[in-house]
Amino acid sequence: MAGQPIPVIIDCDTGVDDALALLFAVRHPGLDLRAVTCVAGNTDVDGVVRNTLTVLDHAGAPDIPVARGAGRPLVEPPRSARHVHGEDGMGDLGLPAPTRTAADVDAVTLLRREILAAPRPVTLIPTAPLTNIALLLRTHPEVTRNIERIVFMGGAVACGNATPVAEFNVWHDPEAAAVLLTAGVPLTMYGLDVFQQVVVSGPEIERLRASDEPGTRLAGELLAHRPGSPDGDGEDWAGGVGDAGAVCAVVDPEGITTSLLPVEVSLAPGPTRGQTIVDRRPRPGEAEIHGEGRAPDLVDVALDVDVERYVKLYLETVREDEGLTS
Repeated sequence: MAGQPIPVIIDCDTGVDDALALLFAVRHPGLDLRAVTCVAGNTDVDGVVRNTLTVLDHAGAPDIPVARGAGRPLVEPPRSARHVHGEDGMGDLGLPAPTRTAADVDAVTLLRREILAAPRPVTLIPTAPLTNIALLLRTHPEVTRNIERIVFMGGAVACGNATPVAEFNVWHDPEAAAVLLTAGVPLTMYGLDVFQQVVVSGPEIERLRASDEPGTRLAGELLAHRPGSPDGDGEDWAGGVGDAGAVCAVVDPEGITTSLLPVEVSLAPGPTRGQTIVDRRPRPGEAEIHGEGRAPDLVDVALDVDVERYVKLYLETVREDEGLTS
């Protein structure tokens, strides 16, 4: 199978950085994007479907099936992130309505169909709250036999963004995240610890924005919408690739440093709800010694990332017009 594109399915809540992830996935020759499923998160689920179709239009993507999924978390009410992603979820860029339409099946049905029909095991890349994935795993557990790995953007080792300890995707639907951890397939957690590090410089963003090619130009506009941190000179602002880093990790897993660690999700009400509790202790503690410890599921947790490597990978992939290639 060496040299063949990796079959992948993205489950997203498009979303500025989900859009960046889709642009990358469509354009990287090492990926075979078989389907995209949509879930409420950054904006309402109908907006997510619209945004996803719009991105695929701009990317010049082939006829990739897109399906509408869950409109709210399993337990919690929906809580959008429009304050980050704009009222339309896509930076309020005024993009035209998509020309393509969604599939006539729901997300869980499409996920099951595409996973089981794939000629080789599929890698799932959820970049959103995990509601669709939890519903799939509970309704159709047989799909795990044809899933290679699930690389999800979610969680945090150090600190959160939705709360001091919880990252948005997991906080939005903690029960769904807890289901994912019992999937019985290899898991990679691409959390905030690496998510926030991969940023594109201001001058590079302007080069993308100046392109005549629609997908390349859209990547620049999206990056300009979500500033990450100052450049090295402390003046120009850089744009974070965000969720796209999780897709880079599928193409180039050597670009992240991971450790196989026990992970569980806090489901209790209160300030820790939605926290991903990652056990980095080198030896058992008092709770385990006294028989009060638990044995959480093991996850490959991304602890560090080669920023320059992933920025280069991202830019070389999304640039389509010859004048912008390095």
